[in-house]
Amino acid sequence: MAIKCERIYTKPADLKGYRVLVDRLWPRGISKVNAQLASWEKEMGPTTDLRKWFNHEPEKFPEFKKRYVTELEANEALPAFLDLVAEQLNDQDVILLYGAKDEEHNQAIILKEFLLKRLAGRVPAERLTD
Repeated sequence: MAIKCERIYTKPADLKGYRVLVDRLWPRGISKVNAQLASWEKEMGPTTDLRKWFNHEPEKFPEFKKRYVTELEANEALPAFLDLVAEQLNDQDVILLYGAKDEEHNQAIILKEFLLKRLAGRVPAERLTD
């Protein structure tokens, strides 16, 4: 099992995994039925202030990453989310869905890296990689 990232606007690559939206805002033009989500964990997305500051500008990504990780570490919803991801990884991939156009500079990429570090030792290593 693995943690994967996928843009919600692309044709789903994997419908068998646990599909979780990690944006605070619902993506425009996507119906809840067509999204085929297992859950929407909006609390795991960056705050509105941070998202607006970043504005999806790649040159701001290193600072955005630092600020977002700081937010994650202080996020009261984090322990429950870690439990959810760890539990799902027992049976299936966890697919972090996001709406950003940039597939390299977005919060899901940061969240995946963060989760891999936090779950190391808690989830067998073979369940964290493809």
